[in-house]
Amino acid sequence: MRRTALAALCIAAAATAGLTGCGPGQNQDQSDSGTGTSSASAAPGKPAGKKEAFAGLTGGEIADRATKATTGASSLRMKGDIPDDESGGIISVDVTLNKKGECAGTIGMGGKGKAELIKTGETVYMKFDEALLREQSKGESKSDTDAVVAMLAGKWTRTKATGADAKEFEDFCDLGTVLDGAEDTNSDAGRGKATTVDGAPAITLHVKDGKDRYTLFVATEGKPYLLRIDSTAGADQGSIFFSDFDKPVPTAKPAGAILDLDTLGG
Repeated sequence: MRRTALAALCIAAAATAGLTGCGPGQNQDQSDSGTGTSSASAAPGKPAGKKEAFAGLTGGEIADRATKATTGASSLRMKGDIPDDESGGIISVDVTLNKKGECAGTIGMGGKGKAELIKTGETVYMKFDEALLREQSKGESKSDTDAVVAMLAGKWTRTKATGADAKEFEDFCDLGTVLDGAEDTNSDAGRGKATTVDGAPAITLHVKDGKDRYTLFVATEGKPYLLRIDSTAGADQGSIFFSDFDKPVPTAKPAGAILDLDTLGG
């Protein structure tokens, strides 16, 4: 994994707070953790209706609430495509991770292979496909590359979390690292239209930061989690989706035979 790609991922994820507004204004009918979609008082003989989500709040104030909710989650699923400035390719991520440093999911190198990984405690399980192994073996002899592919492709491996192979993925496995510094920057956000993200009601927020342009999608039911970020202009364009907030990370040991990379390394 290239550090530029990891940095891009962290920047995109940190937009939950790095693009917040100035001042968390509190509406009288809304709580700190909710979206303020409680029923309005109805006139006699008329049914009560829902208030507008985030009624009376500016885009910046909504973004501030989304920041607090999202960075306060103990775990989440992060899925999307991240530009890799170094290779000019795309890194595809679908990983569930928590603040304990546990993770499980898939990382793809934009048509150049993918790896599945599970990190729990001090152990990392990884499974590489043939395309990724050949990509990482560029510069090696054909015989050596073929040997590596024959030994590792499609098979679960195990290594210590401190091992060189595992450390390539460590930034994808710690939610605290991904969201580090997310509350350090303030910026205005403009309110957009109501929409949905994978069926969940949301409101869009539009942010300008120099040449960069972002659209944020904030949940309007339940906690105001950030559900999606689109980077639509600038150096690192792409989309990141967030879901499965506060759900357990599936860190069960893979079934079947597991190859110990630490033993192979001597």
